[in-house]
Amino acid sequence: MLKKFNIRKVLDGLTASSSSGTASPQPGTNQNDVIQETLQSEHFQLCKTVRHGFPYQPSSMAFDPVQKILAIGTQSGAVRLFGRAGVECYCQHDSGAAVIQLQFLVNEGALVSALADDSVHLWNLRQKQPAILHTLKFNRERITFCHLPFQSKWLYIGTEKGNIHIVNVESFTLSGYVIMWNKAIELSSKSHPGPVVHISDNPMDEGKILIGFECGTVVLWDLKCKKADYRYNHDEAIHSVAWHHEGKQFTCSHSDGTLTTWNVRVPAKPTITITPHGKQPKDGKKPEPCKPILKVEYKTTRAGDAFVVMSGGLSYDTGCRRSCLTVMHGKSTAVLEMDYPIVDFLTLCETPYPNDFQEPYAVVVLLEKDLVVIDLEQIGYPIFENPYPLSIHESPVTCVEYFADCPPELIPALYSVGSRQKRQGYSKKEWPISGGNWGQGTLSYPEIIVTGHADGSIKFWDASAIMLQVLYKLKTAKVFEKALKGGKEEKPSTEIVDEDPFAIQTLSWCPESRMLCVAGVSAHVIIYRFSKQEMTTEVVQLLEVRMQGELNDVDSPDPAGDHPPTPSTPVPPSSSSPTQEGEPSEAQPFTSDDRPRDNVPCLKVRSAPLKQSPGYQVELVIQLVWVSGEPPQQITSLAVSSSDGLVVFGNSSGLAVVDYLQKSLLLNMSTSELYSPSDPYQRQPRSPRKTRQPSGALSDNSDGNNVSEEKSNKSPTSDAKDSLFSRSRSSSVTSIERESREAISSFHFSESFPRKTDSSPSPSLWLGTTQGTVLVLSLSLPPTGDQRLQQPVGVSSCGTLVRLKGGILTMAFLDSLGAVLHPSYEPWSEPNAPDEEKTRRRRPASPPPTQEGQDSQYAVVCSEKQAKVVGLPSQSCFFKHNITESSFVLRADVVQMAAGLCLACFCANGHIMTLSLPSLRPLLDVNYLPLTDMRIARTFCFSNLGQALYLTSPTEIQRITYSQETCDNLQEMMGELFTPLETPEAPNRGFFKGLFGGGAQSLDREDLFGETAAGKASRSLAQHIPGPQGMEGMKGAASGVVGDLARARIALDERGQKLGELEDRTAAMMASADSFSKHAHDMMLKYKDKKWYQL
Repeated sequence: MLKKFNIRKVLDGLTASSSSGTASPQPGTNQNDVIQETLQSEHFQLCKTVRHGFPYQPSSMAFDPVQKILAIGTQSGAVRLFGRAGVECYCQHDSGAAVIQLQFLVNEGALVSALADDSVHLWNLRQKQPAILHTLKFNRERITFCHLPFQSKWLYIGTEKGNIHIVNVESFTLSGYVIMWNKAIELSSKSHPGPVVHISDNPMDEGKILIGFECGTVVLWDLKCKKADYRYNHDEAIHSVAWHHEGKQFTCSHSDGTLTTWNVRVPAKPTITITPHGKQPKDGKKPEPCKPILKVEYKTTRAGDAFVVMSGGLSYDTGCRRSCLTVMHGKSTAVLEMDYPIVDFLTLCETPYPNDFQEPYAVVVLLEKDLVVIDLEQIGYPIFENPYPLSIHESPVTCVEYFADCPPELIPALYSVGSRQKRQGYSKKEWPISGGNWGQGTLSYPEIIVTGHADGSIKFWDASAIMLQVLYKLKTAKVFEKALKGGKEEKPSTEIVDEDPFAIQTLSWCPESRMLCVAGVSAHVIIYRFSKQEMTTEVVQLLEVRMQGELNDVDSPDPAGDHPPTPSTPVPPSSSSPTQEGEPSEAQPFTSDDRPRDNVPCLKVRSAPLKQSPGYQVELVIQLVWVSGEPPQQITSLAVSSSDGLVVFGNSSGLAVVDYLQKSLLLNMSTSELYSPSDPYQRQPRSPRKTRQPSGALSDNSDGNNVSEEKSNKSPTSDAKDSLFSRSRSSSVTSIERESREAISSFHFSESFPRKTDSSPSPSLWLGTTQGTVLVLSLSLPPTGDQRLQQPVGVSSCGTLVRLKGGILTMAFLDSLGAVLHPSYEPWSEPNAPDEEKTRRRRPASPPPTQEGQDSQYAVVCSEKQAKVVGLPSQSCFFKHNITESSFVLRADVVQMAAGLCLACFCANGHIMTLSLPSLRPLLDVNYLPLTDMRIARTFCFSNLGQALYLTSPTEIQRITYSQETCDNLQEMMGELFTPLETPEAPNRGFFKGLFGGGAQSLDREDLFGETAAGKASRSLAQHIPGPQGMEGMKGAASGVVGDLARARIALDERGQKLGELEDRTAAMMASADSFSKHAHDMMLKYKDKKWYQL
C-alpha cells in the first residue's frame, strides 16, 4: 500500500547545519600513530562538473546556423547548449521561470533568452561556462514573442497587449520607438487584436516588418513612415507566419488546420488556402476543420520545389494518433509520427541569410522527451543517429551506481558487445549540430555509470572525461514469462507490484570479475556472468527461497491490499536448508479463493530455451516465495563475491546466503537468529502489519508504518504514477522508511578477523542492520577446483562487532598502514571457454602486514548518524565521530582520492562532508543543496577520485566533484562552445539590381531607434539589471591570459583582413577608373567628328 508522503522524515533538520562535533579518539589510540594521514582540507572543493541527459520539460529551442550550436530552454529556467558529440553545457536562470523563447546572435557567441516572468537576458557564450551579461525586466507588459533579425543589434519584443518594443542588444536598453497595437490595426476595428504571436522583417526590405496578432490579423509595418502599409485579415486565429525568401509572399498557419498564403500587395484575401490533412468534399464545400497547425516553415530551394514543414493540423477523426510532423515537398506529403508530443521544430538551412534560397537539409524536432533530427536530403527522410546521451529516461531510472577508476579493459569489452545492439536505418550523413571544440583535459581514467530501470533493463555508460556514452544494455525481463493480457480473470496474480514488476531495486557489480547481481521489486535476484560468446540456455537455473521473519511476524494481510484477507497459521521459524529447485510444483497452484498462497514466486521464469547474446548471461535466478498467504518482502540489500562464489541478500525478514557455483542455499535466517543468546544488543522481534508494496520504480514511501485510515481503502497504485522515483539502494530505503523490524541494510565481503581470537584473516561476511548493529559471519570455503563445486561451504555466526546510532550504510577495511583492503575477487575469464581452459583463479586481498600484539586491520563503519573505526582482531573502537545530530546521512562511501582515503557522506539536510581515515577528522563540510528532494536522496552516490552524481530530474544526471584537483582542471576539460568563424558571404545582388534597386533593401536602424531619433523609453516600463560580468564580458573569448592572447590574435587577424579587403577594393576601384578613362577616350575618338543629334 502506498504510504502517505511524509517528507519531514527525509528532510528533518534541513535548515540546521550538520554536527560540528569532532572525532573523538577512544582509549588505545596510541598504536594508531604509525598511520600517516595525507589528505588535508585543501585537497577538497565542491563544484558541479557536467549535466547529462535530456533537458527535463523542454519549452523552446534555437540554432546558430554558422556556429552550428543548438540551445534548448526548459520550463524550470534551464538552458542546455549542444555542439558536436561531447560538447554540452548547462546554464540556469536564477528565477527558475520557464524559457519561452531563445534567439542566437548568429556567429556572435551570444544568446538572448526570454522568460515567462517577462525578463529578457543576454548570455555570453564566448567562455566555457556561459554567463548573463544583461537582464531587462518588464514591469507593465507580458512578453509573448521576440525577433532578432540576422546581423542586427535591435531586438523586437511583442507583448500580450499587442505592442512592440525595441531593445538595443549591445547596451540592453529600450528604444523610445514603440509600435502601439491601436496604430497597427485598422482604426475602425472595435476589438483588441490579442497578443503578438509573430514578428519578422521582410527578407528583401529591412524597413518593413510583419506583425501577427493572435486574432488572425497580420500587419506589414513601415518602420520609417511609422504606419501600416497593408493589413491582412483572416477569420481564424494565427499560430505562426513564414516568409518566402523573395519577400513577396508569406504563409500563415491557423487554428482550424489551414495554411493561407498571401501576396504582400494583395491584402484582400489569401492567394491560396489549403487544409493539408482535411478531407476534400466532392460538392466543393470547405473541408472539415482539423487540429491547429502550431507552426509552419516555408523553405525554398534553387533546384526545385520549396519545402513546407509543419507540426499539428491532423484530422480530428484520426483518434489518438501520435504527434506528427508533416513535410510537403512538391506533390509529395510525408507524415512523420513522433513518439512524444512536439514542443518545437527548426528547419536547418545552408544559408543564414533570409533573402537567399534557403536550401534546407534537416529538421530538428524537439519532443517532450526526445530530440530527433530528420534528414531532408535522403529518400524516406531517415533520422540522424543522435550522439548525445539523451536516452537515460527511456524507461524511468530506479537505481544508479557510479564506478570511477575501473579496470582499463572493461569499457572496450562492454563496447564490443554493445555495438551489436545498435539500430540500423539511420541517415548516412554526419550529425549536423557539429559546433564547438572538445576540452583538452589531462585528467582521464575509466569511469562507468550503471543505471537500473523500471522495465528491468540495465544500462552501462562510459562516463570518462566528463562525457557520457551508452556502452551496453541488458534486459533482465527476458528470463521471465510475459504476462498474458486478460489473464487476471482466470487466476489471481501473485505479483506484489501492480506495474513494472521487473523494475531494478538494487544491484551489486564487481568490475574486476565482471560478475553482476541485480535485485528486482518482485523479490527476485538474478546473477549474471559476462561472456563474449553467444550461447543458448536450455533451462534457466532457478532457486526458490522461503524467507520469513520470526514466529509472531506472520500476520494477516492488510485489508487495504487487492487480495482478500486470508487466515494465517503459525509456522516454524525459517530453516537454513535449501528449498526446491526448478519450476514451482503443480501441487501449489497460483491460488484459489479458499486457500492462502504458499511457496509461489511472484514471477514465472520462462520454460523455453533462452538465447543469450554476447554480454551478460544468466547464471542463476533466485526468487522469494509467498509464505502462508504473505507476499515476500522486497530485497533491500545485496552483495556478490566472485572469489567466494557467493551472493547474499537481505530484507526486513532476514538474510539468505546463496552459493551460485553449486546453485544451493547456504543460509536463510531471520535477523534476530543472527544474534547469539548472550548478545547485549539482541532485540525482541516486533510484528508490524505488512502491506502490499508498490513498485520500486514508482514508490515514494516516506514512512513504512505511517498509513492513515483515510488512505487505507485506496488502491496501492492510485498514487504510484505521480511518485517521483525509485528506491535506489538499501541505505536510502532504511533512512526513509524507518521499518520497525530490524532489516539488513548493508553487506561487505572481506578477508578479515571475524573473531577476537583469530590470528590470521579468513573469508568473512559483515552485515549491518537498520538498527545500527554490525554482525559477522565466518565463511569456510572448500579448496578451489572440483572440491569447491562438490563440498559445502560452511557459514557460522560470530555475533556482534559494534553498534552505532542509526542504520548502517557502509563498511570498509583498512590495513595497518591505513590503505584500503579491497574485497578479493576472481579475475574475469571467458565462462563459455572449453573446460580445459577454465581454471578458477582466486585473487586474494593483499595480506596485511602484521606486528606482534597490534591490530593488523581497521574496520570503518558508517551509519545514518555516526562513524566508527574499530581495530581487528581486538575489536577495540579507536575513533568515533558524530556526523549529524539534527539530520541523518543518506549515502556514505569510503573513497580513494589521489592523495589518500576518506569517508564521504551526503546528509538529508543537503550537506556533503568528507572525513579523514582512520582518524575521522572533518575535512570538508559544504551545504550543497538547500533542499534535498526524494529523487536526489535515493540516487546520490560517491565514487573514487572525488566524483559523485545524482539524478536531478527524471531525465538528467548531474555530476559533481569534491576534488580540488578536478575543480582546478575543469576549465580545461570542458569544451568550447564558440569558435571564431567567418560569416558566409551575402547573396550576390547582381549588377542591375545594385544599379537600379530591387534587391534587399537595407535600413539604418540606428537612425530610427537610437535615442536621438526615437527619444528615451519610459523608465517604468522595464528595469535594466547588469550581469555579474559587466559590459566587457561580451568580448571575453575565454578566461585568463590565453583568452586575451586569442582575442588579440583574432583582432589582428580581423584588422589585417579588413586592411587587405580595403587594399583590394582600392586596387579594384583604380583598375575600374583606368578602364573607364580608356573607354571614355576611345568613345571620344569614335564620335569626335559627329554632331550631338547624329549620335
